[in-house]
Amino acid sequence: MLKEFESGTAPDGKPFNCLTLGSETGLQITLMDWGATWLSCQLPLKSGAKREVLLGCPTPADYLKQSAYLGATVGRYANRIAKANLTLDGHHWPLSANQGEHQLHGGPTGFNARRWECVEHTLTSVLYRLSSADGDQGFPGNLTAMVRYTVTEDNAVAIAYRATVDHPCPVNLTNHAYFHLDGANSDIRQETLQIYAGQYLPVDSDGIPCAPLADVDNTGMDFRKPKTISQDFLRDRDQQRVKGYDHAFLLYTACRDGDSPAAQLWSADGQVLLKVFTTAPALQLYTGNYLAGTPARQGGEYLNYSGVALESEFLPDSPHHPEWPQPDCWLQPGETYRSQTRYQFVAL
Repeated sequence: MLKEFESGTAPDGKPFNCLTLGSETGLQITLMDWGATWLSCQLPLKSGAKREVLLGCPTPADYLKQSAYLGATVGRYANRIAKANLTLDGHHWPLSANQGEHQLHGGPTGFNARRWECVEHTLTSVLYRLSSADGDQGFPGNLTAMVRYTVTEDNAVAIAYRATVDHPCPVNLTNHAYFHLDGANSDIRQETLQIYAGQYLPVDSDGIPCAPLADVDNTGMDFRKPKTISQDFLRDRDQQRVKGYDHAFLLYTACRDGDSPAAQLWSADGQVLLKVFTTAPALQLYTGNYLAGTPARQGGEYLNYSGVALESEFLPDSPHHPEWPQPDCWLQPGETYRSQTRYQFVAL
């Protein structure tokens, strides 16, 4: 059943508006219009019990007290843009920096910190829309973004993004959900992960790409076969720079069709499997290396490594790297940006 309620007041002085969507098979999610944020995801287990598999805050207002982007829709450009600047055809745009001299997830007032308009909703789906004016966070042109969440009968949450612009601009939208398939405020490094990718992007201590794409062979970045996240944790200098995994993996081309799994994650207790399908060229694996201090749903605060994010996107800093083997991240007037990701939960 669809539930609609208001809880707390957002920075614009209006209430947060929340929606609960569900399928007949029992998967239930809660969303809010502030940041088009995914707040909760409850999965029926084989035992009949329900398990919360998403990190979240106690109330909508608590989302303003955290900087981890929990469940938020992030943009215009998810991940990092080095030196917070863009250059195209001799034109230069300084962007708003919010991670030292760099821009992260669209800037200090990115899409995660905006109220999205609820255009329409049903028992199983909701469509949000956001308008971003020319110069917003330094980006060129007017942009209209839309994101649709749909709960499907095979216990999946399908997220479809669209965007249009009236001036060339890089666009990279994703959701920053943190999963914990064991459903507890505990370390996620005992969960088992598989990523269908043969290359990853090395980064420096700021998370900025510092070398060409590298093969995962003989590194701790190799998730081609399932392994616990802990197995090779901090094995590589790449991980040590950022306290764990916070790296983009270039997916195999065959795994970018939205129909073949791009990644799989198993709970440590063996009761839940998450399958990730996407049309994006890359997945950012983030093991919550800096989650400590984030308000926790069940009270208290999350610790580092309390959740894992699998963000579908372009490679970070792509506007500065047209040489990378992926589609162009610059959206042109008259074109439509489209990206789809589906998180399917299986009770084992």
